[in-house]
Amino acid sequence: MTETGNRLTGRVALITGASRGIGAAVAKRYAAEGAHVILTARTVAGLEEVDDAIRAQSDGKAQATLVPLDLQQGDEIDKLNAAIGSRFGKLDILVGNAGLLGEMTFVSQIELDDWQNLIDVNLTANWRLIRALQPLLLESDSGRAMFLTTGVAGGRAYWGGYAVTKTALEALVKTWAEEMAETALKINLINPGAVRTSMRADAYPGEDPMALPTAEEITEIFVELAEASCQRHAEILNAQ
Repeated sequence: MTETGNRLTGRVALITGASRGIGAAVAKRYAAEGAHVILTARTVAGLEEVDDAIRAQSDGKAQATLVPLDLQQGDEIDKLNAAIGSRFGKLDILVGNAGLLGEMTFVSQIELDDWQNLIDVNLTANWRLIRALQPLLLESDSGRAMFLTTGVAGGRAYWGGYAVTKTALEALVKTWAEEMAETALKINLINPGAVRTSMRADAYPGEDPMALPTAEEITEIFVELAEASCQRHAEILNAQ
């Protein structure tokens, strides 16, 4: 990992899907860079493990705010605005990391419930985050937002709802970025590439995970896009 410092000191960051994988790695890196991190995921135990790691790496000087949250519960997403606003008054960084892979199959064979779950988590939840948190991001003098995309956006056989919803997510984020072009808010997309995560293992069960970089090894781009000095906007950037 790149040597850490104080590049995000004083900044408040919300990270979804933060209990494991890329979300957990970004949370720990942001905390190491001085940010206060607000972590969401469905798994409370996973969030607590990340918080323990943050405390350990800072000798107890830092801790996370944990928000157990099912992103399919849209009303709960809406409550984030009031909760974060009352405590912090702003939000400097939003990382839309949470996502579902879904079943690798023919489009015509995707089950209705699976299709809806993919739309709910990969697309609608991110729209609701934008809708709920834009006012707080604009309260920051250097708001930053980033969302994870994939190389299969645009369509790929057997990637079904994942490819479709990530394609739609890219359109959503680019549209929002254009709308915010005259503000201080900078919005981008990140393609993490092949990373040693459980989702990658599900998609490529025959692949040697040890040949892939860890999530911790790709966090630099997340820090660069979160810094107050970053001027990149409406781009799709590769993490490696």
